[in-house]
Amino acid sequence: MDSSELVELLSSDGLRLLDSLPPWHSSADVLKTVTDLRQAGHSPGLVAAVLSQSKLRAKAAAKFGPFAERMLFTEAGLEQATRLRVAALHAGRFHAAGLTRIADLGSGIGGDALAIASLDLEVTAVELDEVTAAIAAYNLALWPNATVEHADVTTFDLDGFDGVYLDPARRTTGHQNTVRLSDPADYSPTLETAFGIADRLPAGIKLGPGIDRDLIPAEAEAQWVSVDRDVVELGLWFGVLARPGIRRSALVIGEHGMAELTSAEDSADVETGTLGSYLYEPDGAVIRSRLIGDLGRRIGAMMLSDGIAYLTSDEAIETPFAACFRVIESFPLDERRLRKELAARGIGSLEIKKRGVDIDPAMFRKKLSLHGPASATLVLTRVAGRHTALLCERVTFRTS
Repeated sequence: MDSSELVELLSSDGLRLLDSLPPWHSSADVLKTVTDLRQAGHSPGLVAAVLSQSKLRAKAAAKFGPFAERMLFTEAGLEQATRLRVAALHAGRFHAAGLTRIADLGSGIGGDALAIASLDLEVTAVELDEVTAAIAAYNLALWPNATVEHADVTTFDLDGFDGVYLDPARRTTGHQNTVRLSDPADYSPTLETAFGIADRLPAGIKLGPGIDRDLIPAEAEAQWVSVDRDVVELGLWFGVLARPGIRRSALVIGEHGMAELTSAEDSADVETGTLGSYLYEPDGAVIRSRLIGDLGRRIGAMMLSDGIAYLTSDEAIETPFAACFRVIESFPLDERRLRKELAARGIGSLEIKKRGVDIDPAMFRKKLSLHGPASATLVLTRVAGRHTALLCERVTFRTS
């Protein structure tokens, strides 16, 4: 979206047209919709803009819920925006710490600023991209305690603020088809600048979950967050925003609600044991935070193999921090043997997981010539140093 498209979209006619559209469905006849809108006298540019926004609003519902119905987006802005449920937790840190005037640096479309404003804190969203800043201003228009500045975060004056939230741009510039940056030195602002700000003011910094852990400052609380088994961010918290005695955290959000493992440091792994009746796959946030050992001690499980993030035991324990599988049978990791075994069991639907083996699951699945009504999970890994295939079934725990 360029500035001229945004101006047309933000006109009274543009917003009325956008709000008049029915909810977007992937099965909708887009050509017919375009034709009908053009015949009604709307310009090609406006039609394209409102249809794009309608599609983005439908996609944004997963992150913003019903708020998405009255927000505007760019494709890149939506992709990089914090889920509102997670943004509310960010905002809660500032509120609990007694901070009242927050600078949201690199605010994007304003998701975190929205959550901060909802707690009656004053927030200034600072965004370098002009179009994105205008969209953030629209999204925050209902909050009198929220303002938007079109400015460079590296030169923005932080005098008068008592807290900072910073989301460095980790993708190339643009509003769509952006590419993830792998080198933290290419972030905007750089990590050095971000950490310099955290030296001056209580700060939260949002980073990708896969960042080199050696870059994490020793004084920061590092919290990996997963939503529905997808690790969505690493949050670094400084000053009064960091909880005393906590330097490693795995926050797991899902149908169960929220659960957290915390520690003052990386936890030591539990001992390696023999394959038991059950296999546990720790949540990605637990793995990234290196709290697998604490999880193992909590559920009475042992490591399946050194350096591989699977746990095993003879008891099925329900935990929000790991998926549990019953081990049906163990085989050598041999393609012909597995094809025969799976065919004998009529397994036509197969979930394949792997750790510690150099195999492409998609290619491997094709070679197995699956057919039949049954389903199962196949875990390709190492057991006692040997490449092994574990035929498993997911354990579903019934809640009372």
